Amino acid sequence: MYRILFVCHGNICRSPMAEFIMRDLVTHAGLGGKFHIASAATSREELGNPVYPPARRKLAEHGISCAGKTARQLTQEDYSQYDLLIGMDRTNLRNVSYILGGDPEEKLHLLLEFAGRSGEGIADPWYTGDFESTFRDVLAGCKGLLAHFTGTK
Repeated sequence: MYRILFVCHGNICRSPMAEFIMRDLVTHAGLGGKFHIASAATSREELGNPVYPPARRKLAEHGISCAGKTARQLTQEDYSQYDLLIGMDRTNLRNVSYILGGDPEEKLHLLLEFAGRSGEGIADPWYTGDFESTFRDVLAGCKGLLAHFTGTK
């Protein structure tokens, strides 16, 4: 089983979008039983809150439900429980590394690395208001991530 944890600042926009987009892609590929996919925050600001309404609406436009998801914070235990911890931007990765005390097994990556866009982060729609661009970037990253695991392009 492949275990993936997506991480962003508050776990109400980008990382839950990635969690549920990836789950949808995996399900449609018939690989649901081979993946455990979740998301978390680096901050405590939104703990217990549901997915931000505009992010929830954007997912729903594409037939993807995120019902029941509430924000949770990354813990040190997550490092041993996941194969990959995927941040949405460099600040997320820096904060993840701080919380975890480093990355000795090189599990930390940016999502867009898997879309062939190394070094690029996904803009936070909380600030930009552009949930469509965020959705497209997350989808590209998740498609690349699925291809990484399946060996397809």
